[in-house]
Amino acid sequence: MKKALALIISVLFVFAVTTLSFAAEEKKAAPAPAEKKAAPAKMEEKKAPAAAEKATEKAPVKVKQVTGAVAAVDAKAKTVTVKGKKGDVTAMVDDKTKIMMGKDVKTLADVKAGDKVSLKYSEADGKMTAKSIAIKPAEKAAPAEKKMEKKAEPAAKPAEKK
Repeated sequence: MKKALALIISVLFVFAVTTLSFAAEEKKAAPAPAEKKAAPAKMEEKKAPAAAEKATEKAPVKVKQVTGAVAAVDAKAKTVTVKGKKGDVTAMVDDKTKIMMGKDVKTLADVKAGDKVSLKYSEADGKMTAKSIAIKPAEKAAPAEKKMEKKAEPAAKPAEKK
């Protein structure tokens, strides 16, 4: 019994020591990237301010998404206005914009006011440009009406036992 208890305690001690050694190694590894970041920062300070401006221009543009009903479509101006939860979003549609309904490719002419859509867009220089428009297919009204009629009918009473 004493040997088993001594063995368990020694295994726990070894486990604790190895855990501490791994934690110490991770702490040593973490400052190394910070030092690498500090060195390029010093080099950037020496560069011209124009280079810093170029770096900010190349920053990736964040793509945002809004889902809702189409409030307006302007084919001449190539814009789509979607009424979302947080307000209306008007985005410009260009040649790169993908307009899809399921797996079918559509055009701006196929988008109509009242359609349910999911609009992905990016904002750059104060302009919102549509990346993709996913038109959600209209729900079938006939099956919905049949379901409502069935629910409205009272259920038949089971036969009573005597």
